Amino acid sequence: MSEKPQGLHRFYKTVELAADPAGGWTVHLDGRAPRSPAKAALTLPTTALAERVAQEWQRQGEIIDLPGMGLTRMAYTSLDLTPQAHAALATEHADYAGSDLLSYRAEAPAGLVELEAAAWDPWLAWAKRELQVELMVAEGVAPVAQSAGALARARALAAGLDRFALIGLAFATALFGSAVLAQAALRGAIDASEAYELSRVDEAWQEKLWGEDAEAVARTAHRRREARLVGDWFTALR
Repeated sequence: MSEKPQGLHRFYKTVELAADPAGGWTVHLDGRAPRSPAKAALTLPTTALAERVAQEWQRQGEIIDLPGMGLTRMAYTSLDLTPQAHAALATEHADYAGSDLLSYRAEAPAGLVELEAAAWDPWLAWAKRELQVELMVAEGVAPVAQSAGALARARALAAGLDRFALIGLAFATALFGSAVLAQAALRGAIDASEAYELSRVDEAWQEKLWGEDAEAVARTAHRRREARLVGDWFTALR
C-alpha cells in the first residue's frame, strides 16, 4: 500500500493577477490572495515580479513545495518587514561594507594576488565612482578600519531603498559577503550570478589546487541557485 504524499496539498486551481487599487499587482489563487505570516496580501510592486511569483504558484503539483518557492518567500519577507527591521538591515549592510570581501586580499601566491586584483579592483573603483563609497584594501587577515563616512554612506544607501529592494540587497550581501557586489547587482551593473562567481575567486583557486569534495560541490550548486534567484528578483524589480 503506497503512502500518501506528505506536506501541504495544492488547494487551488487558478492563479491570476489583479491590479491593486493602492498600486502594484496581487496574486490571486481561485480569486483570493494568499497571506503572508503577518496576514499581508501577496501584492508585488511590479508586473514582472508579480508574474514570476504567480508562476511559482502555477508550477506547483499535488504537494506545494514551499521551500522551493524562493521568490514567494522573499516577497512575504518584504511585505512583513517592519520599520525597525528595515533600519537593522541597513545597519547590517553597512557592517558588511566594514569587512567587505573585496577589501581583504591574499599576501601570496602571486597568481592569486593578481587574480583578486583583476576581479575586485574594478568593483571597488565602481563603488567609489557610482556610490561614493570608498573602501580601503588590506593584505592578509588583519582588519582594516573603513572610514566612518564610507560606512555611513553604505547605510544610507540601504536605508533609502523600499522594502522589496532592501530584502534583495540583504539576501545578496550575505550571499556574496560583499556590500559592493550586492549594490552592483541590485543596480544592474553586474549580473548576480557573475557577482557570485567573483565572490568565490579564492575558493575557485583552492579548488584548482586541491580539487573538490561532494559537500563543497553541493554547497556551490546551492549558492549558484540562490544567486540566480536574487538576480531574478532584482531584474523583476527594475
